[in-house]
This record gives sequence, C-alpha cells and structure tokens, in this order.
Amino acid sequence: MDTSRPLDALNKARGKRVIVELKNNKQYIGELDAFDIHINVVLNDAEERVDGEVKRKLGTVFVRGDTITIISTQ
Repeated sequence: MDTSRPLDALNKARGKRVIVELKNNKQYIGELDAFDIHINVVLNDAEERVDGEVKRKLGTVFVRGDTITIISTQ
C-alpha cells in the first residue's frame, strides 16, 4: 500500500490501536474506527490519559481534528 499521503497512513491504521495526542497534552488511546479529510477521528474502546496515567475509560469518542497534534500507532 502506498502511504505517501497522510490520509493513506491513517487508512492503514484503521482498525488498529492508536495514540492521539491533543494540544492540551491529553492523550486518547483507542481503536481507530473512522476519520475524515479534516482529521476528525472516531476511536472505539478509548481511554483518556493525562501525564501517562489512565484517567477514565470513554468507550467511543469523536475527536476534532484541529485539536490533534500527533496520531501514532501503538
């Protein structure tokens, strides 16, 4: 698969666990379910981490793309 474009890399990560870091230094970790061209993402079985500690389990979450700084596979 060609991952020369950012959305191709995200598409390859669909169905896998990813770490989403936000501008406010929070992290959401969950299975990447969906995304759009604005990098708005939907995570399943998500949990919120602050300073590396699990703060709460959230289930399915929608994260606005303009709040995201990094998306990484685990």
